[in-house]
Amino acid sequence: MTSVLDTTAIGKVPRRRRHVRTLTGYLPEKDSEGKEKWPRGEEKVWKDGLRGLDTGVPSITKSIVNHVQTSLARQPHEIDNFGAYQAAALSVRDNLIINWNDTQLHYSRTAGKRAYYLSLEFLMGRALDNALLNLGLKQQYTQGVDKLGFNMEDLLAQERDAGLGNGGLGRLAACYLDSSASQELPVWGYGLRYRYGIFQQLISPDGQQLEAPDPWLENSNPWELPRIDVSYEVRFHGFAERLPDGSGRAIWEGGQEVLAVAYDVPIPGCNTRNTNNLRLWESKPKRGFDLNSFNAGDYERAVESSNSAAAITSVLYPNDHTTFGKELRLKQQYFWTAASLADIIRRFKNIGKPITEFPQYVSIQLNDTHPTLAVPELMRVLVDEEEVPWDAAWDIVTETFFFTNHTVLPEALETWPVPLMQHLLPRHMQIIFDINLSFLQSVERKFPGDKERLARMSLIEEGIPQNVRMAHLACIGSRKVNGVAELHSELVQTTILKDFVDFYGVSKFGNVTNGITPRRWLDQCNPGLSRLITLTLDIEKSIWLKDLTKLEGLLDYVEDEDFREDWAAVKQANKERLAHHMQVTLGLNVNTKALFDVQIKRLHEYKRQTLNILGVIHRYLKLKSMTPKERKTVTPRNVFFAGKAAPGYYIAKLTIRLIVNVARVVNSDPDTKDYLNVFFLPDYSVTLAEVLIPASDISQHISTAGTEASGTSNMKFCLNGGLLLGTVDGANIEIAEEVGPSNVFFFGHLTPAVEDLRYQHVYHPVPVEQKSPALAQVLDAVSSGLFGDRGVYEPLLNTIRQGDYYLITEDFDSYIEALRMVDEAYNDRTEWIKKSIRTTAKMGKFSSDRAIQDYAQEYWNIESTKVK
Repeated sequence: MTSVLDTTAIGKVPRRRRHVRTLTGYLPEKDSEGKEKWPRGEEKVWKDGLRGLDTGVPSITKSIVNHVQTSLARQPHEIDNFGAYQAAALSVRDNLIINWNDTQLHYSRTAGKRAYYLSLEFLMGRALDNALLNLGLKQQYTQGVDKLGFNMEDLLAQERDAGLGNGGLGRLAACYLDSSASQELPVWGYGLRYRYGIFQQLISPDGQQLEAPDPWLENSNPWELPRIDVSYEVRFHGFAERLPDGSGRAIWEGGQEVLAVAYDVPIPGCNTRNTNNLRLWESKPKRGFDLNSFNAGDYERAVESSNSAAAITSVLYPNDHTTFGKELRLKQQYFWTAASLADIIRRFKNIGKPITEFPQYVSIQLNDTHPTLAVPELMRVLVDEEEVPWDAAWDIVTETFFFTNHTVLPEALETWPVPLMQHLLPRHMQIIFDINLSFLQSVERKFPGDKERLARMSLIEEGIPQNVRMAHLACIGSRKVNGVAELHSELVQTTILKDFVDFYGVSKFGNVTNGITPRRWLDQCNPGLSRLITLTLDIEKSIWLKDLTKLEGLLDYVEDEDFREDWAAVKQANKERLAHHMQVTLGLNVNTKALFDVQIKRLHEYKRQTLNILGVIHRYLKLKSMTPKERKTVTPRNVFFAGKAAPGYYIAKLTIRLIVNVARVVNSDPDTKDYLNVFFLPDYSVTLAEVLIPASDISQHISTAGTEASGTSNMKFCLNGGLLLGTVDGANIEIAEEVGPSNVFFFGHLTPAVEDLRYQHVYHPVPVEQKSPALAQVLDAVSSGLFGDRGVYEPLLNTIRQGDYYLITEDFDSYIEALRMVDEAYNDRTEWIKKSIRTTAKMGKFSSDRAIQDYAQEYWNIESTKVK
């Protein structure tokens, strides 16, 4: 007799015990007196070998050299700036890992409640500078790097932004992770490790946006730790058979199985050892290379399963205009939520509590609707695997989840076709139907006979095909629902979720106004202003960075002429830094004495970059009509745009094309180039924002009233002393309340008027020529081919001439008047600087530290716990 091979196992990944360290447990064993026992070997030898933090310049240089020699396998004469960056980053990461390990051990020992933040995006930005500032080691590492013959600024420039996000949603998530660690809160983030991120934005010679892959991982990422021992199997397709015992349980089998493998990114807190974690999942095949198919000559089938699995985490937001793209996006969402829940449940079980106590130890925040599949997935695990009765399982689910809504735009509320869900996730579709039936029965009992209400509140939107309403599922599956600014939260309760407020009562719905971390968005991006604030307030930087209300002390210096001069000098230096960046990277010359007017956002019609560029054209036409003497009275202005349009968003891409071609004409016109210049900076990123924001005099946040949930870039600009030009929308309102209405420039119609105006546009249209002759002149100039591409822009212009859903015709004249008021205010330099100081001083409310404490106390019920 001999051992035989199971041929069906060829090519399969061996089923090993997950998470190897659970073999010895998370905590050391204790003796009869409760003292921790050393697990193995000689305790002294182990402890002598454990290293501490590198905080002195000699130990820092030794650590960097060690990584050059061993991690990179390089010699001193072979190392360049990029290699030096990698070695320095690995050295800093060593410090983070020491703190990270102690933090996780501390959390395990205390066995308290933890919160988990599920976001499809985490727009982290560069990590090295942020880590050094939070660790308080920037000066020591700068000296150490200098001793090794390198310049810290050169090394910082080598780092690529992590391609894990697109815009405000991902940047908000990154700020909340930073603040959680800084506030010493036990919070982990969960996301996906996209191989290519969103895309690299290129601009063609005719001004079109082109998309190229963003291979941000082409060089090894020193900030992540592969956790090969942490992996979970995730199933797609197959069939789900209900058990006949009436329990509601089912068996889900067959289909495709892929592995979710963890990569950890340490998130350091400011002025604390607490270091939290961002866990990212990468998809890998459960079965590897099919050698039999390869040997048979079927090369495509040999790698088919590998390619199919790898595609899940290949690109952020695959284009969902195709069936393949839709399925891939849904796969991403389930893959990520299933792996994250498996990991959370495994960690919960480690503390030895029964599953019924899950909500007492776990809170999960759903950042927008993307992670909503976590609701039916937790039901599936509880009912099918843990054998919890249906009603008890639903109670656990609705005590565990919390849902943040980020939009009131109907087209942005996520839905998924029922046939696609049944095909890809058959068991989850069964669960959703069961949840819906039970929920609608409850609604009918409270509102008997109200069939229209039942149709509005159903999780299933009727049509061909039917669709699952993810916002509805997130709402009923969560303990609390919040908006992200006071106006937005009010609109959520009075529009898209009004029926649910009627059913549950207003107590289920709340508001947490967004916030930003001052560590990155002042100290890191604007070191000159950070130094001035620290010297002026005469308090430790680490204190005011964690209590932003301390900035109100700057109000005592508004009338101090020397302080105002120092403030203006910092702003001028930041303008020159931006001008230098643009000259070096784009070959563009920028007049640093002009007013800097900035709008940097994701390209979307509701954000109204179109209104901005049409205003620029109006300004250009006015300049052209002036005499040379009249032009000399005009305030010179540089207008900066940056942002990406979704690859399938035709109108947004046309707007970029118009901006680029207007810039080409305006900037080369000898009559106007001394008074008006337009710049579109391609491939917008966190790093680019860190240069643009400190340089701004004015920033534009000009969404149609009632469409922007909150905004966070408005907070970043104001924190850096840039004044706000905007509509009465989102967090603009709360910023104005804090800084005072005399320090902002508002225009446009208010939210209550918007729907009636849209009604009038449809049923009682008025020609643009009558409504706004100035705008009509601008549109005609574009149509005439003044900016090239005659006829190309007609689809964009027709969105304004016909229907004008975003009210550009209604707000244009008011917008132009607001721009005139900006010019007038800017010319009074003393008063403008006072406005700038007052604005920064009153931004304490908008720290993400405040926001994360709101979540921790009012939603998650978790407490700070400091690592010694």
